[in-house]
This record gives sequence, C-alpha cells and structure tokens, in this order.
Amino acid sequence: MQVQAPNQAPRDTAPVALAAPAEPPPPPPAKRMMRQYELVERVRKYNPNTNEDLLNRAYVYAMKAHGEQRRASGDPYFSHPLEVAAILTDLKLDDATIAAALLHDTIEDTDATRIDIDALFGPDIGHLVEGLTKLAKLELVSREAKQAENLRKLLLAIAEDVRVLLVKLADRLHNMRTLVYMPAHKRRRVAEETIDIYAPLAGRMGMHEMRSELEDLAFRELQPDAYKVIVARLERLAARNSDLIAEIEQQLTSKLAARGIKATVSGRRKHAYSVWRKMERKALGFEQLSDIYGFRAITATVEDCYQALGIVHTTWPVVPGRFKDYISTPKQNDYRSIHTTVIGPRNQRVELQIRTEEMDEIAEYGIAAHALYKDDIGSPSEMLTRESSAYAWLRRTIELLAVGSNPEEFLEHTKLELFHDQVFCFSPKGKLIALPRGATPIDFAFAVHTDIGNRAVGCKINGKIAPLISELHNGDEVEILTARGPNVLPAAWESVVVTGKARAAIRRATRVAVRAQYAELGRRIVERLCQRAKREYSAEKLTGALPRLARANIEDVFAAVGRSEIKASDVVRAMYPDYKEERATAVPKPDKGWFGLKKGQSVKFQVPGSSGLEAIPIRGINSDLPVRFAPEGGAVPGDRIVGIMTPGEGITIYPIQSPALTAFEEQPERWLDVRWDIDEKSPQRFPARIAVQSVNEPGSLAQVAQVIADHDGNIDNLRMSRSSPDFSQLTIDLEVYDLKHLTGIISQLRAKTVVAKADRVMG
Repeated sequence: MQVQAPNQAPRDTAPVALAAPAEPPPPPPAKRMMRQYELVERVRKYNPNTNEDLLNRAYVYAMKAHGEQRRASGDPYFSHPLEVAAILTDLKLDDATIAAALLHDTIEDTDATRIDIDALFGPDIGHLVEGLTKLAKLELVSREAKQAENLRKLLLAIAEDVRVLLVKLADRLHNMRTLVYMPAHKRRRVAEETIDIYAPLAGRMGMHEMRSELEDLAFRELQPDAYKVIVARLERLAARNSDLIAEIEQQLTSKLAARGIKATVSGRRKHAYSVWRKMERKALGFEQLSDIYGFRAITATVEDCYQALGIVHTTWPVVPGRFKDYISTPKQNDYRSIHTTVIGPRNQRVELQIRTEEMDEIAEYGIAAHALYKDDIGSPSEMLTRESSAYAWLRRTIELLAVGSNPEEFLEHTKLELFHDQVFCFSPKGKLIALPRGATPIDFAFAVHTDIGNRAVGCKINGKIAPLISELHNGDEVEILTARGPNVLPAAWESVVVTGKARAAIRRATRVAVRAQYAELGRRIVERLCQRAKREYSAEKLTGALPRLARANIEDVFAAVGRSEIKASDVVRAMYPDYKEERATAVPKPDKGWFGLKKGQSVKFQVPGSSGLEAIPIRGINSDLPVRFAPEGGAVPGDRIVGIMTPGEGITIYPIQSPALTAFEEQPERWLDVRWDIDEKSPQRFPARIAVQSVNEPGSLAQVAQVIADHDGNIDNLRMSRSSPDFSQLTIDLEVYDLKHLTGIISQLRAKTVVAKADRVMG
C-alpha cells in the first residue's frame, strides 16, 4: 500500500502488541518468508475447517503477481502482505479475510483487476480487496477538507464491512513496525496519521494491544527524545523492581487460592505513550506517577471476579476513588473488567484489573475476539452489529456524522468521538448514558434525544439545580429541564459541548434560526412592497411563481430576499408579470435634503409615533429579524431611523442623521422603511457611543463610570487615549433604554468638574 516497508519474520505465537525498543532498530538481516503450509497451519490452529485450497491459491497468486517487486528495504514486496496475513491469524480471522490480506495490494500495485480477483476467488474477497485498494491512496494528514473527505471514505468502507478495518489496521501495524526504511518526511506523515486516526480507531474497536503498539511506534517517530527518556526510565524501574513484581504476583495468587479462587495473576509495565500522555494530561513528573505497573487477575467466572475483589479489599487498604466496575457497566467498545487500586506489599500502590478469560480476550482483541471464522453467523458486519457494542457504536457514529456536515465539521466531530475517554451518567429512569470525559448536561440532553437537547433550558444533577455547562462525573444522575415549545439555542453552547452529536445539532439549530430570521425579514419586505404596489399577496400566488424564481419553496424565496440575494421587486414581478417598479422623480431644490441626503429617491423615513403600515417594526437585537445596529455609534429609541440591507447580514439600523448613510446614497434598493416597536413591559437596552474629554487627574475615570452607573447605564466597551498632557479622551460604548436615557447621562457627565466635554458619537 502507500507505505513501503521491509519484511518482518512471522511469529508462531506473536501477540498483537510488542514492547517497542528504545530507539529505531537497525535494519534486520533478511529472513526466510513464511511458507504456504506454515500459513495454513496458523489458521488451522483456531479454525480446523479452514479452506486450505483458498489460502494456497491466494498465496501463490499474490506471490506471482508481485513478482520481482521490492520494498524500500530491498526485501521481496510479497513479504508485506504475508506479514499482514500473519497478524490477522493472531486475531483468528476468517479465511476470506486472510486471503484478502494476501491479495490486498494486487489491484493497486500489479496488473491484477477486480474482475480477475472475482473470477479466481469470488466476489466476497474481490469486494474486500477493492475496498482496501480505494483506501490505499487516502492521505489522512493533509489539508483539512481533503483529509476529512478521505476519512469519510475510510469510515464508510469500514461500516460496510468490518473486515476492511481489520486488514487496514494490520497493514498499518506492519508498516509502522518497519517505518525506519522510509524517508523522514513520509515517516512523520504516516506516524501522525497513525496516532490521529488508526490508533484511536483500534481503541474504539476494543483492540487495546494493537492500539498501544501503534501509539508507541508513532510516539517513537514523532517525539524520539521523549520516547527514549521514558523507555530508559521504565527499563531502569523494571530492573530495580523485578523482585517486587514477582512478590506481588505471588501474594495475590496465594491470597486468592487460599479462598478457593483459581486465578492467573500477571504484572505488566505500562506502554511508553500511555505514560507520556498521563504526564502531559496531569502535568506530572515521572517520579510522581504511582501506577507505572498494572496487575491483572484472570478468573473463571464473573462470580469469581467479585469474590476476588472482596478478598483483595479485605486484605489490603483501598485507595479511595480508584474503583471502577466495567463489568456491570461495560464501555462502548465492549471492554469489561473491574479496576481497583490498593496499598499492597511494601506499601506499594497496586493497580489491579480483575476479569474472566473471555473478557480478557475481548480487552486484547476487541471486535476481532468475536469468532468471525465460524459458519452460520451471517455476514461479519451483521453479526458484529448484533453482538458488538463497539461496532454498533461505529456504525451509529458514521450515520450521525455523515448527515448534513461539511467536511471540516465531519473531521472535527469524528476526532472528538474517537479520542475522548468516557464518563457514565444516568437518567432519572435509570438509563445509562456514556459520554466523553468533560461532557456537560447539554451533551447528555442531545445524547438522550435531539429534541430534548433542542428544548433544554436547565438541569438537575443528583437532584440539585445546576448550570447546563457543568462538567459531568461518573455516576451522576442528570435530569434535563425542557421548554414547552420551541427554544432558541445559544450559539455559545457550541464552544461548551464536547460531543460531535451535540455540536452538529447546535450548529444545525443555529443555521435554522438564522434562516428563519432572514425568511421573516424577506416576508415582511415582500408583503409591504405588495401593499405599496396595491397588489394582493397570497401564498398560492407565490407558489405558482416558484419556477420563475428558481426556488424550491416559499421559505427559500423569503430567505433569499432577506439575504438580498433576490430583489423584492423581482418576487412581485414573478407573481404579477405586469408589475412595474415605480420610483419617485427627483425634484430640484437648492438644498440637498434632510441632513445632507439627496431627495428624489424612494425612501420613506418613518418618524416615531406616526402611523404607517409600510414600515418594518424594529424591536431590538433579540427580535425575530436579523437586525444589528450601526457599528460606530448604534441607535436608540427616540432616534429617527432607517434600515440598510446588507447582503448576508440582514438589516443595519442607522439614526437618520448618521454621516455613514451618505455611502448608500446611490443604492436606493438597499434602503428600508423601519420604525421602533418598543414593548414597555419588557424594556431592552440599545447601543450608543459617547465621547468624553476628561481632566487628566486621579479618580476622573472613576467619576465618569460612577455617573453612568448611577443613571442605570451599562458600559459595554471603553477606550482611552491622551489628547494632551492635561486631558484624556474617552470613547465609551453604552447600553441605554432610549434617547431620553442617553441624553440624561450626557447632561450629568457635563455637570462634572472633571469632564470638559461630553457628546454623542454618530457613526
């Protein structure tokens, strides 16, 4: 495939993960490749009914197809697919997958075609090989959009047939083991791709040994100095504590045996990348880590697991907060085990995992632990969807993320779903919800149901009212309080949530809300133009005009008008072809009109308090219209106002005396008649700007701020500059209720002895 790496000799009983060496190994001497009969025997050990003829034919075909091709190491290219097949025999996979592993590079790198593979080995194997061939050219570390699209293809291929993932992971594992032969820039790209995508995928599928080895190999390439330091320290620690490890193993075994529990106890060192990640996450030094070594007790039954836990807890003191029961509440990747930490022999912390042999096999090999080679199981994907929570999670995740996301969002959400550890929370009815670490009640609400998230307005955690942005912890009971009707989701929620589902739903709701605002604005503009033109507006009339406007529905038309993508006059003309847009003719006069604006344009200024049906009412920035106020001074009730349409942004409200309006004199189609629509029962604040020249002395700024506070004004922003040695210039953005309120604040400021000048700023 895309990574050229040397051969590595097959292993008779090789585990999926090996302890990585302290530094990149020297090129090994050429070794004999595994023979046909050796491969068959490896498969026969776990599948006595293996199709020997199929494996032999695939072996010979792949060897002949690759012919004299060589890898970067100089070894025969066929050594690579052979090693991939050997890794998959360790995972006890079916004959078709082993054959596909042998053939997985033939379509890409030889003259073989899909038709050839189908004819010789059947469409099932041909489908697998073609799927792997399509994935071979994907670069998962590249420009964001390209990377996201490639990741989408990878996940969709995996969802279609899980064996594609297993062969792809084995292919990547062998390439990582032999990465030393690649050029430096390619080594780094492959390592980044591995630690970003393939290792988390292996972990999510429960394949912890493979994930650990992929992480260590990528870590060694990406941060070689840190890798060397950690491995050296781990090796020194192992040499110093070898007798302690044996003692702990012996004591645990004897204590359990004395109570009639037959268990296999083994100690193992944590992987270098796991140690490094914990040091980084918790900002700890190596000496501060107390759980470098972990111990595992494998029992015969689930009952023995809990009995063993009781024996351990009554023999040694328990470390508080370190107990987790993943047998009663398995992880989403099917992992099941009891975790506990005690103060064991020699006052050493002993981190212990207790599980059955079946649980241990799933913990090591994940979805590959399911017997994919057995007959009468249906397709592997169907069987795993029934039996494996990990694979079911993958398919659900892909379905959720693949709908309605742009490529960058898909990449972001997928990485979020892959990387996070989990916390387990409960609904009031006892339903278990697994969420990423750092999740909030908002994430919980969307995990329960999208409709619950969309209507969430508050929450209770363990029976107590709590903010929706609270971080959830294991065992929390979460009750979501919802609104009766539709609820506008705060856009800020997007930066708070951690799950891809919640983030996608919030973005979608925000887009819908913004579109609804533009559609409402467009509807009002079209209706008022119809009134002005003395034409009847009706939904039926507009529906009939949709083909002429090239829009699918009425909402699309209104939203386009609101965004200034379509002129309102074009909409009216589509309904009434005889409609002609009329504009007032300029009347020459010596003056230039109101406040320097040219007359003769079809602009109507709605004076507050006057009647008029054509003006669009403006209530404030929280209205159902996309409204904003003049950026350099705002507008407040009591001002004479006019609206300017800005494509893609909605209406910008300006005071009629604003100098900024001169920039729109030649664009009459952008002017809108607007009027204030103030709800006296629910007063709102509006933006305004003032300029204050104050005496440069201690306490002058405090006096200015105090005047504003005393008169119920709110300072939104403040900028100060030195205009002269004796005076400072303050530009203050305020929030006030109306023009009277603003005028009162300015008058009180002028009355202060430290204020030389105070005026309103019109942008």
